[in-house]
Amino acid sequence: MNNFNIYSRRKFLSNSAKAGMAAALASLVDIPFVMKRALADGSIGLNGKKVLFIWLRFGNDGLNNIIPIQDPEYNSIRPTIGLQKEAGVDYSAATSGCFDPTLYTNGAFTPRTSADNTFGYTNAIRTGNGFAALHPALKFLAPVYNAGDLALLHRVAYPKQSRSHFDSQNYWENGNPNNNLSKDGIFYRTIMESGLANTAPLTGVTIQSALPLIMRGSQAAMTNLTSPTRYDLLGVPTGTGDSKAFNAVANANYFPYSSKINRELLDLQYENMTNTLRIFGNLDFGENPSAAGPGNYYRDNTVTDMDQTWYDGTPNTNGSDPNRGYYLFPTSNEKNGGFQRPSNSGTNANKRVAPQNQQAGFFTNLKAAAMILNKTDAIIAGTELGGFDTHGTQGAASGTHANLLQSVGWSMYALRKYFTLYADKATWENIVVVTLSEFGRTSKENDSRGTDHAEAGVMYVAGGGVKGYVPGNSSGVFGCSQADSIPWIPGPLTNSLTTCGTMYAAGFPNGTNPVKVGYLRRAIDYRSVLGEVIRKHLGSTQTQLNRIIPGYANVGEGLLSGGTSSIDGVQIRGELGLL
Repeated sequence: MNNFNIYSRRKFLSNSAKAGMAAALASLVDIPFVMKRALADGSIGLNGKKVLFIWLRFGNDGLNNIIPIQDPEYNSIRPTIGLQKEAGVDYSAATSGCFDPTLYTNGAFTPRTSADNTFGYTNAIRTGNGFAALHPALKFLAPVYNAGDLALLHRVAYPKQSRSHFDSQNYWENGNPNNNLSKDGIFYRTIMESGLANTAPLTGVTIQSALPLIMRGSQAAMTNLTSPTRYDLLGVPTGTGDSKAFNAVANANYFPYSSKINRELLDLQYENMTNTLRIFGNLDFGENPSAAGPGNYYRDNTVTDMDQTWYDGTPNTNGSDPNRGYYLFPTSNEKNGGFQRPSNSGTNANKRVAPQNQQAGFFTNLKAAAMILNKTDAIIAGTELGGFDTHGTQGAASGTHANLLQSVGWSMYALRKYFTLYADKATWENIVVVTLSEFGRTSKENDSRGTDHAEAGVMYVAGGGVKGYVPGNSSGVFGCSQADSIPWIPGPLTNSLTTCGTMYAAGFPNGTNPVKVGYLRRAIDYRSVLGEVIRKHLGSTQTQLNRIIPGYANVGEGLLSGGTSSIDGVQIRGELGLL
């Protein structure tokens, strides 16, 4: 669960010299850890701001997330997987409202007709920016977007994009594109810069199969739970075993060590483990109410789709109360939207997410990540959703990809409601939720009615402090408009070296790279997105950010203010002003 690695003094000194005097002092084992916090710049971990990240593993098809519905070539190169326009909806005119105001009121969906029991759209959802649309499976993004709390980012990648899953995931996580030797992750370095990595029991936590690189490093141990409802420390099970594990670790801390290996780091790691045991022992990640918490009875406060005939199963003084809304974390069929009816029968059409994602444990893990941020002093938590490698039978409005997007859309909706209705140590105003995915997919569908590995894709950034559709922003969509600062250029599939904005070519203006027909060129570097979150939200200084994401120290990369990248000659926007 925790990995303990101790640098040699020589390596500490070598790395410290490169990082500058303040970092040098903070890196030496002989400096008390409380001094490391005092020496740290910025306010990471002190301002109450937190980040929850969701990895969409194996290449999310961005073109079927944020859809260039007004590009005339979109449907011609995606004849079976392309999304269609909704009958009677005008996608061309930008409006002062984000989602079509005839379909939504007060920042939330309303049914198109009184007979609808869902949110109306069955095809591409109009965003109101005059060019882009959303996949209908993402319809629960609309209340978050309409509130101005969501930014939809298209054409996101990095220089000289790799189309290897493993290499590209490494580059997104280590913040050093095309460098496989860098083994420290972006969020790990962020926590190290806080000065809290070895003074607090929980600073960074992931809930997934293994600790990801983005939270991994050599000077401190982050925490990963493979199963939040069955976590196991030192091989001792939960329940009555927690006290045994705690006592074993606590007692071990009193045994003497030889002076050669008796280091403050080792002592603090033992102390942090005992504190971690205490923290997790007081959290209820399960499904049933207990003295420790409400289990999974985190409920919406509105009936999202006018469905008032379902059975919620929640025990309370007034009996079942369908007007309280659906469960925020659908971890079973009974908690999956309005699936369960009063007759105890199930209705698949009323599920909020696809059962395979519910059953695979994604929402169990997401709930645990949210609870950890809300109930502890952890700064960063994350989890993952896999399955986006859709080489065949991808589907359009329904199918494999649509099922995955249902979970993405509901996740954003649920997290906003959870950190609003159940806020404790984390409020929606103090949270940023961000999605990651290693690359997008080919513009043109393949012979298997799927898509292959390509370049730029999409990111979602949500939170109470996010500047999506807010006064001053005519749209919460970035990178998918002809009016964008680096415009989307509609047109036929091309391999022109001079075409910069089209989704169909990735040729480079200087002609130094081969043209790759069907690859979407980037206009936004993912590091600019994470960099803005780390500095403006978490509170790093620019000097710290230059160490966390090394590309910021290279003016030619344009991560801060944009321009033409010195790496590959592609024009990028720099930071977007999301916060």
